[in-house]
Amino acid sequence: MKRDGYKSVRVGAVAILSSVLACGVFAHAQELNPTADPQTARTGIQNGGRPVGELNGQPLYRVNVVKRNLDAVNYKHRSGDTKLDMNGTALLAGAKGDAKVNSDKGRITVDLDVDHLPPANGFGPEYLTYVLWAITPDGAPTNLGEVLPAGGSQRVKMNVTVPLQSFGLIITAEPYFAVKVPSDVVVMENHVIEGKTNGVIEHVDAHYTLLPKGLYAQTDGAKTVFRPITRDEHSPLELYEAHNAYQIAMLAGADKYASDIMAQVKTNLDNADAMDMNKHRDEKMEITMAREAVQRSEDARISTLRKKETERQIAEVNARKDAQAQAAAAQLAAQQQALDAERARASADRAAAERARAEANAANADAAAAAAKAQADAARQDVVAMREKLRAQLNAVLATQETARGLVVTLGDVLFDTGKSSLKQNAQISLAKVSAILQQYPDLKLQIEGYTDAIGGDAYNLKLSEDRANSTQAFLVNNGVSPTNVSSLGFGKSNPVADNGTSSGRAQNRRVEMVVSGPSIGVKTQAEPTVGQ
Repeated sequence: MKRDGYKSVRVGAVAILSSVLACGVFAHAQELNPTADPQTARTGIQNGGRPVGELNGQPLYRVNVVKRNLDAVNYKHRSGDTKLDMNGTALLAGAKGDAKVNSDKGRITVDLDVDHLPPANGFGPEYLTYVLWAITPDGAPTNLGEVLPAGGSQRVKMNVTVPLQSFGLIITAEPYFAVKVPSDVVVMENHVIEGKTNGVIEHVDAHYTLLPKGLYAQTDGAKTVFRPITRDEHSPLELYEAHNAYQIAMLAGADKYASDIMAQVKTNLDNADAMDMNKHRDEKMEITMAREAVQRSEDARISTLRKKETERQIAEVNARKDAQAQAAAAQLAAQQQALDAERARASADRAAAERARAEANAANADAAAAAAKAQADAARQDVVAMREKLRAQLNAVLATQETARGLVVTLGDVLFDTGKSSLKQNAQISLAKVSAILQQYPDLKLQIEGYTDAIGGDAYNLKLSEDRANSTQAFLVNNGVSPTNVSSLGFGKSNPVADNGTSSGRAQNRRVEMVVSGPSIGVKTQAEPTVGQ
């Protein structure tokens, strides 16, 4: 290609970029791809898109983009060679090839062999070359190097070392080789070969996001899409990339923020241009100078973006501080004004507060007393109701009466064999029912007291009364009443309830009384009855 043609192509491509970059540069912890539209990036954040940067320490570059999926492979340590297919995407369906991955001796190398790669500026005047990327399962990209077809061929063979253990491979079109973040012009992706690719295939897929192309103004430079730049030009492709990178960095403001670097870039670029115009040029040295200009331009651009972001953050912090200071001053004045009025009301408010507090305390005391009384009344009523319920239940089985000692359940003499302590059948039936009732009230205490008439000696009567009380206790315990809640005593002929001078009176005195007490029926456990004749 002739020199004037070279310049027209280069200037046209750069002019398209200027309409984007002139709007301002948008910088974050991870910088934009040179082909990304800064305004789109900023709008994306305002509309809910994530800014370029880091989230919880993970590298991200999401600016209103669509995620892509990529198979990532965790290559086994020192597992030797394995192969992946490299297939063209919808943007370059005819591209094909493979990648041989070798994991050996503490490093991983990739031998790439791809074909049918046309000149990159067929995708737009801003694209001049291709770059191979390794994408981790977390979506972090690593630039593995420029993918350059040799001569007029569309085939590329290259070997690279990958500083990762688990990754996927993609190829993108880029404005120059030194970019740090891939563009969204993904032309090839790796694909796992079933049964042939060795390693741990992470089918969860590596989600990675790409920066979109900018919104470019249409200029005469657009004709370069129909006039592809190839390796057959007089000027090497690297020189095109160098001028492209230089102009992009300048438009980003690198001449102001990274002037020392840009001065070196200009020197390298002028040297490369001078060599290019020399009939006896050293092309290898020219390419070396051009590639150094690309690298330094990208460094200057990244440095510029970071310094602009720092300035923006500082300005934002200062503006916030100024606004806070003004708000604080206004607030202080309002507070002082309100303080004077507040002091005038303070004395009256305190007096009113004291009156209100005294009234509230009195009301609270009255309410508390009323509540306590109501609670106590309700508790007493519950106890009375409980006691009456139990009395009715027991009385339905055996004669039961309420006394100061508690509920007294009486077993008459007819429930025992004559002169013995053994319970008759009907007595056992009645006591079984009593046991079932008492088990519903586990806190109740039961004192069983045996009594006789005055016939016979004192020792005999005492022994018979004790035996009958013990027999009753044993039956109740055997039928489920807790033994810790039952006690028994014999009182002989003491405490008669009727005249021993008549047969009916003696029959009433021959009895067993079960005294039921406990908190649930409002009766404390009573002492033994006073022995009387």
